[in-house]
Amino acid sequence: MSQYFVIHPETAQKRLVQRVADIVDQGGVIAYPTDSCYALGCHIGDKRAMQRIRRIRRLDEKHHFTLVCRDLSELSSYAIVDNSAYRLMRRCMPGPYTFLLKATHEVPRRLLTPKRRTIGLRVPDHPVALQICEALGGPLMSSTLILPGDPEPMSDPQVMRERLEHEVDLVVDGGYCGVKATTVIDLTRGSPVVMRQGKGESDWLSGT
Repeated sequence: MSQYFVIHPETAQKRLVQRVADIVDQGGVIAYPTDSCYALGCHIGDKRAMQRIRRIRRLDEKHHFTLVCRDLSELSSYAIVDNSAYRLMRRCMPGPYTFLLKATHEVPRRLLTPKRRTIGLRVPDHPVALQICEALGGPLMSSTLILPGDPEPMSDPQVMRERLEHEVDLVVDGGYCGVKATTVIDLTRGSPVVMRQGKGESDWLSGT
């Protein structure tokens, strides 16, 4: 049975945040809040935990996982970021955006798309997610928490607890987040290309 922590987004209990990080470090899979919707997360280096997320969501090997980072400075460890890409990301992160970038050798090969060495990266504007990454000392390997057959991501932590009690190690209740996924922007093609329109506005990209 999974554990259940209520962590207030404005006055997060540091003791609980550290316990979340410890669970991830020990190979756990967690459900946690972001600024767009809830996500499933695990340690970047844990193959078994990643496969558990695949089973929960019934994902194939082509699914693109995202690395959720604590700040922009961490992105350069996992992606090749030129000056124009950095300026664009600084403009809208933290925020509900995922950027596709060329990956560095720090990214495990199993996280990359089959034909291109690309990785999805984001910095969410949600204090609980950021504090978990800070306590972890690195990014969370993540995927949107939408279950097979559901029309949209899960939003009620109590329902997550009921439906995922034997699937995840921990549900982090950080309140309601919404059900709209991030806007995905591909920065590997020279000019930014919106691959998925989500919560983040993208009209401003026409002027870049």
